[in-house]
Amino acid sequence: MLSGLSLPELAILLVAGVVLDLLLGEPRRWHPLVGFGRLASAIEHRLNRGALRLPRGLLAWMLAVLPLTLLAWLTAAHAGLWLHALLLYACIGLRSLRDHTLPIVEALRAGDLPTARTRTSWIVSRDTHDAQEADLAKAGAESLLENGNDAVFGTLFWFLVAGGAGAVLFRLANTLDAMWGYRNERFNLFGRAAARIDDVLNYVPARLTALSYVLLAGSGRARAWQCWRIQAPAWSSPNAGPVMASGAGALGISLGGAAVYDGQLEQRPPLGAGPEAVAADIVRAWRLVWRTALLWLSVIAATAILWVLHA
Repeated sequence: MLSGLSLPELAILLVAGVVLDLLLGEPRRWHPLVGFGRLASAIEHRLNRGALRLPRGLLAWMLAVLPLTLLAWLTAAHAGLWLHALLLYACIGLRSLRDHTLPIVEALRAGDLPTARTRTSWIVSRDTHDAQEADLAKAGAESLLENGNDAVFGTLFWFLVAGGAGAVLFRLANTLDAMWGYRNERFNLFGRAAARIDDVLNYVPARLTALSYVLLAGSGRARAWQCWRIQAPAWSSPNAGPVMASGAGALGISLGGAAVYDGQLEQRPPLGAGPEAVAADIVRAWRLVWRTALLWLSVIAATAILWVLHA
């Protein structure tokens, strides 16, 4: 292991980090990723100008991510095993997925469309000011399925690879992709390095997440598998495609399609199969992410136990 930890140690610390997240949730003040976002914005404003924006974007990525990852690695190496669990807690977002999406369901069930639009706008980049219930339900389900990988399972994967520093590396890289990885005039060149690095780091965990969604689809396994194989290649993101297509297929609902970004209507490729999403499908998407988390924790714990028994 790149972290220098044994598999049993990593398993114990991983479970501890997830438990901390479930018990405490994300910090309401001094959230480390919020602070990182401010640092990244300052670096971007300084470097995203003039010529040579592609190499400037790579330099900006290195300045934002590598020192903090190195600091996490050095600190964890000298401060004791439990710092790995604290670093994982700072990076993972399992409980925050629930805390940010289920209130949308509450607002929709109460018929409070303005509140549902506002809460949805907090978790997606698309426009929601004119969104109807079906649009908001679709946005919430899509966000849960995709961020199941970005905020949870990718973080767990890289924690297993490199401990707390691996989790930090992945989450910082993923955050920069969310901030800079746009194909517009401002970020098309500058943010390309952030987008491609995130694609590489996400490649394996995204497919493990998609496979997990398929395995947990019950009688819909064949449908989830077919959606993954047929629909994912048409999606613009090589990693979000498999995750969202398999998840929509597992839930038996239709996602993708029309969405408004920066005032422009975009027709995205279809995902899944079945009726359009409704408010209850946001809850179902959360349950799929939650059951996937339990599956990963069970597999990791069982593997660690077998490791100890055969050592």
